[in-house]
Amino acid sequence: MRIGLLGTGPWAGMVYGPVLASHEGLDFTGVWGRRPEAAKELADRHGTRAYDDVDALLADVDAVAVALPPDVQAELAVRAARAGRHLLLDKPVATTAAGARAVAAAAEEAGVASVVFFTTRYLTETADWISAQEEAGGWFTAHARWLGSVFAEGGDSPFATPWRRKGALWDVGPHALSVLLPVLGDVRRVSAAGPGPGDTVHLVLEHTGGASSTVTLSLTAPPAASGAAVELYGDGGVVRLPEPTGSAADALSRAAGELLAAARDGRAHPCDAAFGLRVTEILADAGALLAPGAGEPR
Repeated sequence: MRIGLLGTGPWAGMVYGPVLASHEGLDFTGVWGRRPEAAKELADRHGTRAYDDVDALLADVDAVAVALPPDVQAELAVRAARAGRHLLLDKPVATTAAGARAVAAAAEEAGVASVVFFTTRYLTETADWISAQEEAGGWFTAHARWLGSVFAEGGDSPFATPWRRKGALWDVGPHALSVLLPVLGDVRRVSAAGPGPGDTVHLVLEHTGGASSTVTLSLTAPPAASGAAVELYGDGGVVRLPEPTGSAADALSRAAGELLAAARDGRAHPCDAAFGLRVTEILADAGALLAPGAGEPR
């Protein structure tokens, strides 16, 4: 599959570029970015072509991988889908329900495959655990916490990019939902409280399967307190999301392989653009309940 990369930021350079260049099922055709000099540097690093015009790239590929801020991603994903290109998207698909809805609709209307890269869903240990808990059922309640230190005091994370100033709700919230929804069911009601320290927010979710869950999210946690955890409580006792041993590159390589399979078989992927839309809708509902500016790093 000929694939192009849209984006040249830290995530594109550290993860997307190397994976697309090394994946045996992909032909890394080229890179487009909003900064042409960065696109050229990334393309040269992987022996591929830098494109000045995004439509020229779309004309030369079968699929695109997108490593751009969510709302930039949404606009270009619609454009790519309408050109008949399969979509390897990052989370969140957009930061408005309307933006995500446009992506999902464009993918459905064009009949293209789509996969959204929720990292935890593509690491072997965590993916297998999610499937096992979904099959087991009988869950009463759950708690998830995703605590990052991207904007911790004195930090210098390469991922402290402008769009992440929207806060943890939008950056790490999708990760939590990507684990909880397949196990506990869709969300029929959401409550939200914040801000706590920094950009910390708390969600309470009522799931269609009858269970409830709580979620704590932050990008301003002290580095020593950062990390992710999910605990489920139910008929089988208490189970915890295992610590994965793979890397983000391992997860993205698997996601790319699943996009190849979805494009070949014509079957919807569990983490397709429609699922990305649902995650965005839940986050937007939570955001509307928070005070203006809540959930943004201070």
